[in-house]
Amino acid sequence: MPARFHRLISVAGRVLRQLRHDRRFLGLSLVVPVVVIYVVKIFVDSFGLTAASPMPSPEALQALLEQQDLPDELRQTVLQTLPPFAPGSRPQTTEPTQIAVPLGAFIVHLITYLLCALVLVRERTAQTLGRMFVSGYRQFEIIGGYVLAYSGLATLQSLLVLIELTFLFKLRLGGGTLVSIYFVIWLLAVTSVALGIFVSNFARTEGQILPFIPMVAVPSILLSGVIISADKLPTWAQWASFLTPLYYANNVIQELLKADGSFVNSWGSLVALPIYGLTVLFLASRTLIATE
Repeated sequence: MPARFHRLISVAGRVLRQLRHDRRFLGLSLVVPVVVIYVVKIFVDSFGLTAASPMPSPEALQALLEQQDLPDELRQTVLQTLPPFAPGSRPQTTEPTQIAVPLGAFIVHLITYLLCALVLVRERTAQTLGRMFVSGYRQFEIIGGYVLAYSGLATLQSLLVLIELTFLFKLRLGGGTLVSIYFVIWLLAVTSVALGIFVSNFARTEGQILPFIPMVAVPSILLSGVIISADKLPTWAQWASFLTPLYYANNVIQELLKADGSFVNSWGSLVALPIYGLTVLFLASRTLIATE
């Protein structure tokens, strides 16, 4: 094994040992997503989102209106103002899973990004990163070690979140679809690790991380298409959505949630997500040189 990869594995091993002894951090990393997902369940239920039912035929609608004590003119007016749904079609409503699953991905994204950024700042404050540079470690080895270690934690987070989403929202998806969704959430989590490392390079104390929380969280949830379709946003906001990794993850997840969904129809976003992560890692390595 080349020396640089040996040092990378050494950094990852040290971080994993540190995580094992920091039970509070490990507990927060795994318990907080589970608790927040339950809150998401309450949020979705409070909006009364249910699966869309097939539209009845015009004859059935007319028979239903005739059972009501309404004037003929009013009845005809109601029939004329109904949208032209074909019999048996489904109206354009929002399924619970269309919001719940992307919100679960957002929770993993935000918590992974935040905790990783805080830990890296703490490492910098304790002069751990400085000692690594003095010992001959290069930026690629340091960043790669942290990404490798926290990717293991992100794997557990993604698995817990998807299991809870499956049971709370009774996801009726095939095994292959669930594995695909898990893969997307995992990719997003690893990208969030890279983003946390990059942001931590611009903070010297844990308090300085606080302004970066809304800078990532607010655009992610508002511009990614989770709450409102990105196509309905102003042009400048649509361009800004490309800067959020959740935008690409949400595109893939929404496609996978369809009855015949697959990676084929969303391969562009699927490829863009790891490219985004690699780009952020490159920027993190360059800024780590400048700040250490």
